[in-house]
Amino acid sequence: MSADNPALADDGIRINALNGAASSPTRSLSAPLSAEISAALQASPKGEVQVRSLDLSIPLLEKNDILAERNRGYFLGRGLLALNLVSSPGAGKTTLLERTLDEFGREVRCAVLVGDLETDNDGRRLNRPHASVAQITTGTVCHLDAGMIARGVEALDLTGAKVLFIENVGNLVCPASFDLGEQIRVVLLSTTEGEEKPLKYPPIFKSAHVVLLTKVDVADALGFNRQLAIDNIRKIAPQAQIIEVSSRTGEGLAQWYDYLRARLPKS
Repeated sequence: MSADNPALADDGIRINALNGAASSPTRSLSAPLSAEISAALQASPKGEVQVRSLDLSIPLLEKNDILAERNRGYFLGRGLLALNLVSSPGAGKTTLLERTLDEFGREVRCAVLVGDLETDNDGRRLNRPHASVAQITTGTVCHLDAGMIARGVEALDLTGAKVLFIENVGNLVCPASFDLGEQIRVVLLSTTEGEEKPLKYPPIFKSAHVVLLTKVDVADALGFNRQLAIDNIRKIAPQAQIIEVSSRTGEGLAQWYDYLRARLPKS
């Protein structure tokens, strides 16, 4: 797999390893699934396996949740802190990750999966020699799901990595319903979006472990009421830690890095 020849799946999802691609798949089939396939192959004299039935009774989200639990176990087994970053388009996810990789990523090895409907522009912006990055292009799908993450991780070199950032597709609705197997969900709210977004899109904020209030350096110029925004976040997501940051001036980034350090798996 290469940047010029991204993998294209039957469902139209493309995974493009931009840097530090895994030399070989880093995941293997689970033991029960492997045993099931082996038994089916042995039962077929010609080595062919036929699907006799397809259970459509399992809801889509239930299947996603099963895959998400597999992802979570895989991340925990590798000692990898996985964070799912969700926000509206333009809230500053990529800019935040650029600076995080340039600063925090110099002391703690990180990897990144980036999701977008089209183009690998964000993945290329995040391309760093010291971080493995892969772009997931979802086509018409407006969110990442656990299956995409499982496949995307196979394109990453996770050797020595302690943190996996998952930059979700810019959308405050659909990503709320899809567990990716992350340990921490990070919701970004930009000062350019207004103070009432948490009240208008409560599900995504209710699921947040941390809310990053971004672009605070331009809050005064925009007439953005930071305290009102924080109060609205508190109404919807009292469980979430709130960190005010500016990726341009660096305000609040030390607190963001401390938050990450405090949650690194113990080696």
